[in-house]
Amino acid sequence: MVHFMSKLQRRVVAAAEAALAQHKYVSVVDVLVGLGWLTSAHVEQWRQGRSATLVRLAAVDGARLRDAADLLGEWARAGGLTPSDTAYLSGSRDRTPLLFVGNGDETIFRTHWLSPDLSPARREQMVQRQNKAPDLQVVAATGDWTCAECADTGPYRIMSDAGSLCLTCADLDHLEFLPAGDAALSRRAKKESTLSAIVVRFNARRKRHERVGILVEERALARAEEQCLADEDARARRRERDTVRRAAQDVEFQAKMAVEIQRLFPHCPPERATEIADHAAVRGSGRVGRSAAAKVLAAEAVTLAVIASIRHLDTDYDRLLMEGVPRKQARATIRPTLDRVLESWRG
Repeated sequence: MVHFMSKLQRRVVAAAEAALAQHKYVSVVDVLVGLGWLTSAHVEQWRQGRSATLVRLAAVDGARLRDAADLLGEWARAGGLTPSDTAYLSGSRDRTPLLFVGNGDETIFRTHWLSPDLSPARREQMVQRQNKAPDLQVVAATGDWTCAECADTGPYRIMSDAGSLCLTCADLDHLEFLPAGDAALSRRAKKESTLSAIVVRFNARRKRHERVGILVEERALARAEEQCLADEDARARRRERDTVRRAAQDVEFQAKMAVEIQRLFPHCPPERATEIADHAAVRGSGRVGRSAAAKVLAAEAVTLAVIASIRHLDTDYDRLLMEGVPRKQARATIRPTLDRVLESWRG
């Protein structure tokens, strides 16, 4: 018996160390999976509320689960890890508290052990995340089933204390299904929706439930679609601008202008010199960088390109124009700032 416990202890420690290195915390569930007594699919089934206790899915009995939990606690306390009592709620409609073995005090199973290397703020953030109510999980039906309340059926079912319910009996039938595939749309729709649920479907080949979409409020989906359409318009305009810019680029000439800017203004940051040259020398832009003088890299033309950049990026010139200040007056106002930047770049 002593030899067996010694062997189990080594296995528990190895599983705990692996989980701690990956997550900065370790739980009894992590260790049980690491020992091979449970699979991730088993844990997911339990978290969805489709098993009354975790031990029903495990390869060992409740006594062995408690042995592993005790050994984890001993190792964690010896290593200075911080205990955190964690709420385990199911993803069923009633958010039922999850049971590990179903008898006796289960605090030992709910305890998460946090790394001593975590800062107080990071530790608090982790505790809050671990105690957050899980997403509701709805299962897309793949076979015949009957609602426990109305005896009807439907395309989706969700677990409850009474058994599997249809969306109508679960008060979820007002939600719209959004298929997986557009991460931005799904993320925004879920954020906008007061009530939502993850939809999973059982994959018989892989023997596990896989996410296929979410259920969200219709208005939330509409708002999310509007946001994504606005983003798509912006991305399209950006692509158009980039296409025009690339087509108009004269890479060799821009590189030469950047070198000349650095020669005339040795303290100008190199990346800024490149930016000025790229902007001023776009073919067909009509900017000073495309003037006849600039094409031969005349010092005056290059300096004018630098001045234009400073005027727009390093002074209040654009803001003054927007406020209605006459152009001549605006230039006079920002002149001291412009001269100061020019002299600093000249060195």
